[in-house]
Amino acid sequence: MRERLASRIKKILSPEEMLPLGGRQAKVISISNQKGGVGKTTTSVNLGAGLALFHHKKVLLVDMDAQGHIGTSLNHLASNGGGIGQVLGAKNGSIMDVIVPTVVPQMDMTPSDHSLLEAESQLAGKIGREFILRKALTRARTYYDYILIDCPPNLGNLTVNAYVASDYLLIPCDLSALALEGMEGILEVVDTVNFRLNHPLKILGVLTTRVDHRNLVMNETVFARLKEAFSDKLFRTQITVNTDLNKAQLRGKPIFMVARSSAGARDYHALADELIERLDSLSGPTRL
Repeated sequence: MRERLASRIKKILSPEEMLPLGGRQAKVISISNQKGGVGKTTTSVNLGAGLALFHHKKVLLVDMDAQGHIGTSLNHLASNGGGIGQVLGAKNGSIMDVIVPTVVPQMDMTPSDHSLLEAESQLAGKIGREFILRKALTRARTYYDYILIDCPPNLGNLTVNAYVASDYLLIPCDLSALALEGMEGILEVVDTVNFRLNHPLKILGVLTTRVDHRNLVMNETVFARLKEAFSDKLFRTQITVNTDLNKAQLRGKPIFMVARSSAGARDYHALADELIERLDSLSGPTRL
């Protein structure tokens, strides 16, 4: 009788629910902008590496973009169905089932997954579709200090799932004439997540990227507009244009493992420091 009962319980419980809890309490951060080419993946990979290497934090990168740029940036082959798309489509999917290590000690990732293209539309027909990723991350939160979610460049179901699973939102933004394009849409989704879905997502900050110090007039004009719109939400750290960041991406490694003394490495080291400082100042309890 006891054996039959145990067998039935195993069928009801998801693999994640049968895993023991870890001893950590991750802060989950979505890195998102619906405007492409602003350095979302570059920021996810190098910020994560900075937290792991310089602050000795256990980090997980979650790739929600079907383009699979995190896998490319870390020299990992893309999956065609054995990644996060499968997790989101399963009845009791768990991120723990698809995590793989990276070249950085203390930093893991979910493999890039082209099936996310199909998952976007499949989620539309699911009850409670906005909460699927949050549930899949339940155990993972107890095994990591930071979980960084690289969102797709749109505000569809996958991005909403990422927002609902996150505590904070980090918005990379280049200093171009179209820098504020799409920001209103992001803020509307944050509003929806906060009030309609009753999830307290906070904007951690806006990070200026691809800053070219030769374009002084443009930089000052756009930065002033961002300052007016976001005030103290702007990070002090700026990510400057640096060819070493592209070289590191081509080699499948974070900047710290390719050009440790480069401007790109200094910028992302500074960002990791500032992010820790900013989160310490907020010091609110983290939701499990």
